[in-house]
Amino acid sequence: MKSENHTGILEFLLLGLSEDQRLQPFLFWLFLSMYLVTVLGNLLIILAVSFDPHLHIPMYFFLCILSCVDISCTSTTVPKMLVNIQTVNKAISFRDCLTQGYFFLAFICMDNLLLTVMAYDRYVAICHPLYYTVIMNPHRCGLLILLSLFISTMTALLHILMVFHLSFCTDLEIPHFFCELAQLLKLSCSDTLINNILVYIATSLLGIGPLSGIIFSYMCIVSSILKIPSTGGKYKAFSTCGSHLSVVSLFYGTSLGVYFGSAANSSSSMRAVASVMYTVVTPMMNPFIYSLRNRDLKEALRTLVSAISSFL
Repeated sequence: MKSENHTGILEFLLLGLSEDQRLQPFLFWLFLSMYLVTVLGNLLIILAVSFDPHLHIPMYFFLCILSCVDISCTSTTVPKMLVNIQTVNKAISFRDCLTQGYFFLAFICMDNLLLTVMAYDRYVAICHPLYYTVIMNPHRCGLLILLSLFISTMTALLHILMVFHLSFCTDLEIPHFFCELAQLLKLSCSDTLINNILVYIATSLLGIGPLSGIIFSYMCIVSSILKIPSTGGKYKAFSTCGSHLSVVSLFYGTSLGVYFGSAANSSSSMRAVASVMYTVVTPMMNPFIYSLRNRDLKEALRTLVSAISSFL
């Protein structure tokens, strides 16, 4: 097959979840509904926390950032897929594909690091409650967010710059609904050994590292909770981190399921379908998990909705 580098006229074809034309209307309305629910749900979380002074604490500050990242991550992939379905045009230019891949990698990495920061926040709140306001001061919270943002953007930029210098063959088809890094590497005519090594290193450092930190934090949290004499105190302490633990389980469960499943099943279409879980479903479910399991946030949301209804 003829080789052509990125400097020529090059387009990828995003095949999406299914090439069956009968399924396209169903997929369009399904993902449009999920996208609108994701944006609306996370936006309500942000507004509720912003307008309620009682929620101006580190835990809800991190939750607001997580909601912003979830909206951004979903907006990176779903709108393009919806446009492709409606216009029956699956083409995406080389630069647009790398741009989409960059932002997706950055937001997913940011999501991962934010969950780790939130686990650290819960660890300090439960294991060192007397020093919580000193340790989790606004300056340190801001530094943690900036550090997570820096690591995420630099990691994504490194991967995309390495892809930018690869050569690709003509008639390129991506069996996915967005420009996933792994699929781009498979389509390259160049030697991708260095790229794959970088992927494995990044996965180890930014996957295993944060997950290990979360597990360690919760081991300390559980140990501290078990030392609380009253049953009510134990329940109250655990309820403050129950929502976060549910989101962590959903995020890592779906992510690991995709990659372990793809290792056992080489079907690219199955991988694309499985990827929907952590790219679309998880950001959509996060607002429901936090609002249903958190009394303070539920009350803030009820007040916000009442205020909006009165205004309208």
